[in-house]
Amino acid sequence: MNLPDTMRAIEITEPGGPEVLQEATRPIPLPSHDQIVIRLAYAGVNRPDVFQRAGHYAPPEGASDLPGLEGAGEIVALGAGVTRWQIGDQVCALLPGGGYAEYAACHQDHALPIPEGMALREAAALCETAFTVWSNVVMRGGLQAGERFLVHGGSSGIGTMAIQIARNLGARVWATAGNAEKCAAIEDLGASAINYRDEDFVRAMSEAGGAHLILDMVGGDYIARNIKALQDDGRLVFIAFLGGPKAEINFSAVMRRRLTLTGSTLRPQSDAAKAAIAAELRTHLWPMIEAGKIRVLIDSEFALADAAKAHERMESSAHIGKIVLNIRDQAGY
Repeated sequence: MNLPDTMRAIEITEPGGPEVLQEATRPIPLPSHDQIVIRLAYAGVNRPDVFQRAGHYAPPEGASDLPGLEGAGEIVALGAGVTRWQIGDQVCALLPGGGYAEYAACHQDHALPIPEGMALREAAALCETAFTVWSNVVMRGGLQAGERFLVHGGSSGIGTMAIQIARNLGARVWATAGNAEKCAAIEDLGASAINYRDEDFVRAMSEAGGAHLILDMVGGDYIARNIKALQDDGRLVFIAFLGGPKAEINFSAVMRRRLTLTGSTLRPQSDAAKAAIAAELRTHLWPMIEAGKIRVLIDSEFALADAAKAHERMESSAHIGKIVLNIRDQAGY
């Protein structure tokens, strides 16, 4: 396949607000060993993109400096050693960076086939959340059928995916949100909504018997409250700290009640670790999606050139579900 030498991309001109996202022309990435190059139709917008834009989340060594951690499209180039894919295959992928562009490269084992029946737009917003939720809720958190599960930020992309996965695993699910519309969306997914503006999630979980597992992206003063909301032998998993990474807690309660505190960040993990998560998704999560049991909620769509507006939407916290960039229509393919 003959490819152009350059592509349109959105780069971060300097750390700052959404206005620092500017359209640029970049060379098309070349695939390294075990890598594929994808002509992206859509890309997902995620909170780590916002952190990177602000100067708080540097790309790993060797990754593209362009934002964008997930996308979907067609494979157009194969690096040496690639055996899983052929040119022309449609895939969705977890990207090390570079998703805000017409083309992006990633490891062959971090791409997955588009789930049967799912459109490219929804598939583009699948991998970052699916990898994050499955690895932390199932692989790290060990959620089991019949357990009580609480996720904060229940109307976010992470939250809506976590609710659905937990429900399909047979757990009872609670989720926090900040207004009636978001709480209604949570309820529609089968979770019990807790409006944190007028209800104490610690009390709600304590009255239910305590959470076996909590997935937290807030941190700050939620950390001590999460510990109170756990039942004995409960697990608390951190994936972000929107409210700050520091808190004063009494660790005697952790020891006395045999609690487990853990967490992870996806992007710095090794290629092998991400490949192991991808294999889990293909075996366990993809059949749920293809059976219609799990869907991707799309909040809004923006043109690639309007990435700054997409970030404004993300930072407003008004979104329910995922935000995507439409690359295909503007590129004309």
